[in-house]
Amino acid sequence: MNPVQTPDQAVAAAASAAEAWGTAPPAARAAALTAVADALEGARPELVALADAETRLGEARLNGELTRTAFQLRLFADHVLDGAYLDARIDRPDPDWPTGPRPDLRRYRAPAGPVLVFAASNFPFAFSVAGGDTASAWAAGCPVVVKAHPGHPRLSRRTAEIIAGAVPEGVFGLVEGEADGVAALRHPALAAAAFTGSERGGLALARIAAERPVPIPFFGELGSVNPAVVTPRAAEARAAEIAQGYAASLTLGAGQFCTNPGLLFAPAGLLGPVADAVRAAAPAPMLNDRIQRGYLEVAGALGARPGVRRVVWPDDPSAPVPRLLAMDLDAFDADRADAARECFGPLGLVVAYDDLARVAGVVAALPGQLTASLHAEPEEAGGLAALARVLAGRSGRVLWNQWPTGVSVTSAMQHGGPFPATTAPATTSVGTAAIERFLRPVAFQGWPQELLPPPLRDANPWNVPQRVT
Repeated sequence: MNPVQTPDQAVAAAASAAEAWGTAPPAARAAALTAVADALEGARPELVALADAETRLGEARLNGELTRTAFQLRLFADHVLDGAYLDARIDRPDPDWPTGPRPDLRRYRAPAGPVLVFAASNFPFAFSVAGGDTASAWAAGCPVVVKAHPGHPRLSRRTAEIIAGAVPEGVFGLVEGEADGVAALRHPALAAAAFTGSERGGLALARIAAERPVPIPFFGELGSVNPAVVTPRAAEARAAEIAQGYAASLTLGAGQFCTNPGLLFAPAGLLGPVADAVRAAAPAPMLNDRIQRGYLEVAGALGARPGVRRVVWPDDPSAPVPRLLAMDLDAFDADRADAARECFGPLGLVVAYDDLARVAGVVAALPGQLTASLHAEPEEAGGLAALARVLAGRSGRVLWNQWPTGVSVTSAMQHGGPFPATTAPATTSVGTAAIERFLRPVAFQGWPQELLPPPLRDANPWNVPQRVT
């Protein structure tokens, strides 16, 4: 059976399933999420082989990613059963309320409706057909239509077939191709969309979502260079450790993570150890030829910018190996718009500074980022408050003496940041808080018990937390 549908078929089926899925008891939705996780793990050898053939990522990495994907499906199942995400609030009538008599008011967060998910290329399980966007939308009570990524079409179709056997009809659909993805985004029954990919592609889709006759929320993760700052004292105390950590994080996954630290602000003396560590990093195959060509093109353009020095650069310009560039702080600040451009691949830029106090102003002028890291000695913490505030102001996740690759799937994770890292800085695409993207608040005033949603009834049949005043 071909699991691929037309946009009309997929979104219409999702719309037909929306009411039943959105009002299904938590146990039913949790069971479906768990069933998908079980089915994916049951097909592990087949799926990993397909993914490896299409993405070159290797069996070890792909097995780990499939485990993560199943884990986050089960984590969202637990989150559904907990029920706190519904934020059920009940205000009893109060004739003596200070602003005037208070009526019976009951508020909760309801499913938004059918969601379109644009799958990513670099995580063929965790950010693709059954990835975090899909899991969080299902958990919210929203049917999902996935626009498959062309980088792994056979894996996408097989995953879709497996999902279809684990969830009710209409709760999942699959479309392929750029034109059909756009058509699905324009479908009047669609309620929201989520995207992980390039800034150019994401902004084009965000405009379509905003220009519809009825605009819809578009949650796009668009890219980031993830600046890291090293203090002089840390560079002196731990030069080799920091250099090796940076190189490992920069080149992890051939630099094809949205959290690779492409930008390093450091004292000039750290450049040598960093260069040695990057040279020693083993090259890895990139996802496909198109992405490799894009990496080489952007790396070449950045390497030719004014004030840029090619510190680690291959003799063969077509070799997809790690590269390292360097600039001084003044040159970087003068060319910031281009020098801070993301390069999807293992390219790092070291910005050498003489005065740490000047770094905060330069970082403050950067575009929004997913992450920012600060490497310093413990005794320096008291004097770094201003820099810490700047880093937190420009990113969604700030790290102390750690590197940003490796995004844990937890309740407290924030994977999002100020524009253009994402189109919706108040949300996350990783962790249980991702469910909030696909919910909308609804308040009921004075309604009879039998017409209220189950989370707002006095009997509380779903046994969810209720805040009653």
